[in-house]
Order: sequence, then structure tokens, then C-alpha cells
Amino acid sequence: MSLKHLKTLFIGTGQIMLQENAATGVFFLAGIFCGSAVMGLAALLSATIGTYTANLFKYDEEEINSGLYGFSAVLVGVALTCMFQAGITVWLGVLIGSFLAAVIQHFFIVKKIPAFTFPFILVSWVLLFLFSSFPSLGVQAVEGGELTNGNGFTAVFLGYGQVIFQNTIWAGVLFFIGVLICSPVAAIYGLTGAALSALLAYGMHEPVGDIYLGLLSYNAVLCAITFAGRAFQDVLLAFLSIILSVMIVVLMRRLNLPALTFPFVLATWITLILKKVIYGEGANQ
Repeated sequence: MSLKHLKTLFIGTGQIMLQENAATGVFFLAGIFCGSAVMGLAALLSATIGTYTANLFKYDEEEINSGLYGFSAVLVGVALTCMFQAGITVWLGVLIGSFLAAVIQHFFIVKKIPAFTFPFILVSWVLLFLFSSFPSLGVQAVEGGELTNGNGFTAVFLGYGQVIFQNTIWAGVLFFIGVLICSPVAAIYGLTGAALSALLAYGMHEPVGDIYLGLLSYNAVLCAITFAGRAFQDVLLAFLSIILSVMIVVLMRRLNLPALTFPFVLATWITLILKKVIYGEGANQ
């Protein structure tokens, strides 16, 4: 693998939090490996599959080099190896899922629809349904217990970590640093989103242990980063998307639906529509 291809894989990983930066991707991968070597390997494999799928079908080279076909694939790989024990069928799901995520991503790019992580969500929902419906395909991973001694610091950085299914403080810190070196403004917005969403979730009487684990915050982190900017309008849009994401997360939890990053995507879509209606601007994030 050439250095150019390796750089593209890193950029694709960085695009999980909308950062087109290879160094950001390196920090993200370090954070994933910090939590689990298996998930780290799945992330590398998925980024490779997503990128090479785009090359195979001769998608636009600039889009490929920007990492647009890597990030949803990475999320598929990490999600499956996080939720299920890494057996043969799970790795097969990683391969197929990464391929499909890249193809679906291309569809949205061609249609000029801001998909964000929606291809990952669609593929993962299907795979989760299959694995849940046919337990012989994969054994569910043992879930960790609640974080009983958490605090505001853990909630904020685990909010960052849970964006890529990591529940360690170190992973969250590495993810934060990864965003910081690319965009300090986006990094601070992400921290603010994590803190604000934790407070909102607490006010909505969500389990404190889950709040400390960042499970109510990671979608808000992505929303905040998406609308990060120095204008007052950016602050308002970020604030609105954060509130919407928490409301959607809480609703999906109470309906026992796998949220993944769908609250982020839906909240962002709604906010972009409102932005266009209020400010007369296109949804060009």
C-alpha cells in the first residue's frame, strides 16, 4: 500500500467527525486501538474496503482522496465488532457492510444530498436485524456495566469517545485532540455539545450511568461539530441541532430502537432545512 493510499485511509477515518485531515484520522485510530485491538483492525479493514470499492467503480478521485468513502465504512466495521464477538460471520458482515456503505455513500453524493453517516446507519440497521434475528450468525458482545463514579469530565470526553463506539476516557481525549489539531473551533463546539446534551438528558430523567458513559451525548458532539463556526448564526444552529438530537435519542431509547448516529443525521437535516427557510441559504454543509 502506497503512502498516498494510507493517507486516504487516515483522512477517511478523520471524516467520521467531518475533519478532512490525515493526522486527525491517526488520532482516531489510536483511540479505537486504545479501546480494542479488534475494533482497530476492523476500522483499518473497513476503511480499506470502502476506499478500494470507490476505486473499483472509478468514483471521482477528488472525493476518494477526501475520504468520503471511508468514514461510513469504518463505522460499520467498528459497530459490528463492538456489538458482536468477532467470528467469521461478523468479519464477513464487516466486509460486505463496508462495501455497501461506500456504494450508498456514492448514491447520496451523486444526488447532492448531505448524507453524513446515513449510509452507515442503513447498512448497520440491516446487519443488526439479521444478526439479532439469526443468533447463530454472531454472538453478542458482553455489555459493560454502568459508570457509577462518573462526573462532568467523564461525560464530556466519553461523549466524544462514543462517536466511534469507545467507552474509555483515553479514546475520548484522543478523539478530541484529533479534532483540535484540524479545527480548534470544531473541537470546542464538540465539548460544548457533549456538556449541554448531558445536562439536557439529566433534565429529561435519563439514567445517570448512561449519561456519564456518553450515550446521550455523542450525537450532539457530531451536531455541534457540523455547525461549528464563529458567527452567531452558527451558535444558534448548533444549539438547535444539539437539542433536537437529544430529543431524538431519548425517543429512540424509549422505543427500544438502535439509535446509532441517526439522531445526529435527522437533527442535522432538520436544522439545515430550517436554516434554508430562515436564512435563505442552501444546505451545503
